[in-house]
Formats: sequence, structure tokens, C-alpha cells
Amino acid sequence: MDEKVWLLWFEQASEEGEDTELLIGVYRTEETAKGAIMRLQDQPGFREYPDGFHIYARILDQDSWTEGFARV
Repeated sequence: MDEKVWLLWFEQASEEGEDTELLIGVYRTEETAKGAIMRLQDQPGFREYPDGFHIYARILDQDSWTEGFARV
């Protein structure tokens, strides 16, 4: 069985090109990651962009970007 973890990121695009991408944490469950959002959403910086939180599931010991990447 694949072991899954949940990554919580805060991402905010800027018109000036200075995007903000913060890895908040890695969690054992999606519910725990959602709990972190609840704890952080009223803090300075985060509260101005409530839609900036994103949770991504990843499988341990599995590569990502296996076909490379391209800048656009």
C-alpha cells in the first residue's frame, strides 16, 4: 500500500512577478493539513489572501516531474 502525505502550500501570485510560494508543512492526513489552515488563516499575510492555501497529496518514495519541465 502506498503511503501518502499531504503538503500544505501558500501560493499568491503578484502582478509585479514576485510570486509568494511557502511550504507550510507536510502532514499525515488531509484533515491535519486543513487544521493548519484554520490556525494560520487569520495571521498577517495569510488573512489578506484566504484563497492562497492549497493542499497536495503525494506518495512517499515516488518521483514527481518524471518527464522534466519547461518554462513558459
